[in-house]
This record gives sequence, structure tokens and C-alpha cells, in this order.
Amino acid sequence: MSKLIELTKMDTRRILVNSDFIETVEATPDTVLILYSGRKLLVKESPEEIIRIIGND
Repeated sequence: MSKLIELTKMDTRRILVNSDFIETVEATPDTVLILYSGRKLLVKESPEEIIRIIGND
């Protein structure tokens, strides 16, 4: 089920990401989303927060 989630980039800009396009989430210690396209997004939310956001309907 496709779901847009709102996340915060490191420069405080808010972005919407289709959760179906997320391949992996890494904590390096910053949180990096790796999309199926290969694009990487650095966000402020922790992996745990992202899981919680995706899980909320």
C-alpha cells in the first residue's frame, strides 16, 4: 500500500517520500534513506521514527 510520509532534511526542509520506494534505512549515525532508484536522502528522523510514521494510518 503506497503511503506518502513527511520527513525533514538536514537543512530543515520538509519533504514527502513514497514509503514504497524506500529500500533501506541506515543510521550512520545520521539517518540515510536509500531508495530503489539508488538515490540517498539524509533526514533528521531516526529509523525508529520512520518505522512509526510508516506504521501509522
